Amino acid sequence: MADTITLQIEGMTCDSCAVHAQQALERVPGVRSASVFYPQRRAEIEVDASVGLDPLVAAVAALGYRARLPDTPNKPTGLLDKSLDGQDSETRRTGDGEALHIAVIGSGGAAMAAALKAVEQGARVTLIERGTIGGTCVNVGCVPSKIMIRAAHIAHMRRESPFDGGISSAVPVIDRGKLLAQQQARVDELRHAKYEGILDGNPAITVLHGEARFMSGHSLNVQLNDGGECEVAFDRCLIATGASPAIPPIPGLKDTAYWTSTEALISDTIPERLAVIGSSVVALELAQAFARLGSQVTILARGTLFLREDQAIGVAITAAFRAEGIEVLEHTQASHIAYADGEFVLTTGHGELRVDKLLIATGRAPNARSLNLEAAGVAINAQGAIVIDQGMRTNSPNIYAAGDCTDQPQFVYVAAAAGTRAAINMTGGDTILNLTAMPAVVFTDPQVATVGYSEAEAHHDGIKTDSRTLTLDNVPRALANFDTRGFIKLIAEKGSGRLLGAQVVAPEGGEVIQVAALALRARMTVQELADQLFPYLTMVEGIKLCAQTFTRDVRELSCCAG
Repeated sequence: MADTITLQIEGMTCDSCAVHAQQALERVPGVRSASVFYPQRRAEIEVDASVGLDPLVAAVAALGYRARLPDTPNKPTGLLDKSLDGQDSETRRTGDGEALHIAVIGSGGAAMAAALKAVEQGARVTLIERGTIGGTCVNVGCVPSKIMIRAAHIAHMRRESPFDGGISSAVPVIDRGKLLAQQQARVDELRHAKYEGILDGNPAITVLHGEARFMSGHSLNVQLNDGGECEVAFDRCLIATGASPAIPPIPGLKDTAYWTSTEALISDTIPERLAVIGSSVVALELAQAFARLGSQVTILARGTLFLREDQAIGVAITAAFRAEGIEVLEHTQASHIAYADGEFVLTTGHGELRVDKLLIATGRAPNARSLNLEAAGVAINAQGAIVIDQGMRTNSPNIYAAGDCTDQPQFVYVAAAAGTRAAINMTGGDTILNLTAMPAVVFTDPQVATVGYSEAEAHHDGIKTDSRTLTLDNVPRALANFDTRGFIKLIAEKGSGRLLGAQVVAPEGGEVIQVAALALRARMTVQELADQLFPYLTMVEGIKLCAQTFTRDVRELSCCAG
């Protein structure tokens, strides 16, 4: 004997939602058939007589929707009362009593942080992703690149080290295929653990796989990847679509099979000859990694390396690269690029350069132009980045943005912090993202780590400075390592001595910079920094030693003098 149960389902945003709800209901034991109608927000379910309401409501709740019997408006049924609407006292609601609906476009660092925080604040979230869940960092950016860089570092240390006189070295055999498999396995593991698994386990977040475009300031059209489309109406929306490699308009380039960082990181071979066009983070990290794995690498820099940083940084990294056999061509541009007979031919002011592979790493451009931002009145700047204030608000009411698609610094930890704060503001809070003590790290060897002002930036803003630079031959840890490449530089405000910024070029410099960031946040003076206790024979002790040089000559101190 069969019964028919009718449920009212709230929270669906499109026909695809209705399909998902129907499939979930049909999987409940004892359900003979189910029909879900999106326009009417209604489900007709034919069930065995033994089937109660609770498993049906639980199936709907698992998708992030809310179910109730038609004759009990605004009253949830069964398990749903314990799962979603049990949070009523904290839930952010619209004027008609419904939970605030937030649409999040993207699934990377900013998007995930915002979605999770919004749910914590009591909102209901629809997350829309056109590609792979997880965005750039875990899939094609931070995680795979740092794995490859670490493998290259190990290969380099086996080939040569400061201890070769007492420890025999050897040329390692590189199996790029096996390294790539290991790299991809860790990427897949982290994507599932930190993105897919979390989304699957959160009933208040509905995931749509498709491409979103604004229809107005309160609605999106989503072209679903598996066919069809749906409309998503929202109370608030966060744009967190990230960025993609920017390609320079070099004649002939578009007709070649050049690499961006994405292709370089998934290549299962190491090219014999590699040219890299670019002079900053991605270009230099990957150039050194490929060189250490066996490529003959040539870097073409339009100016000098790290042109926007303190000049000493570029000088130090250029010297380190050339010492490893990497060719650095400064003030060099390709006027034409061709591909013939299995090789790239780059025409430059220094003659022709012939290589097997070409990596273009000249920055990243925001993924914003396909969103039809005009329909929502969202403004972008000349570089195509979405303009936001410190609260991640765009110029359009109820629409926010965070991460690499905006004019914020392109770091995943900045994106995540921005996403969290955007969610707080979208749900009625008022907070900002303060980037005055934002540390940055480049994973070359030696690493480049910075925070706060450089000396030139401070002078540009009219601040008088006092600075000191400590070379690493004054740092006991570097001496013990027999590796004194690099320096530590501290910039202080003249007169007060308050710390304004720090630049570090050192092996594992990224592990050093956070001390300077915390000191900067605490508005410490260099004297207060010099007075702190630092453990002996650590690289971070160099921060203390550099701070001491403002008042004394550390060369005349004992090795661990306080």
